[in-house]
Amino acid sequence: MQTVAIIAGILFALGGLFAVYRIVRGPSVLDRVIASDVLVATVICALGAEMALNRHTDNLPVLLVLALFAVLGSLSVARFLPARDSA
Repeated sequence: MQTVAIIAGILFALGGLFAVYRIVRGPSVLDRVIASDVLVATVICALGAEMALNRHTDNLPVLLVLALFAVLGSLSVARFLPARDSA
């Protein structure tokens, strides 16, 4: 089980690094927004995996707040970005 946890941790770290790379180098605002959503989803999955491995629910409020920020961020960009493109 320890090997699976190490492999999952490495994959989560790679996913986070690739998302940060796309946030920095993204050619458009939409690429950066999608990459930030992927980064938040990766962090949520990593925290969930850590909670499952250690059999605790201490990070559950953090997961809920991250999910709320991800949804609100995506909705705000979806609401205001098309107005900027058409103007």
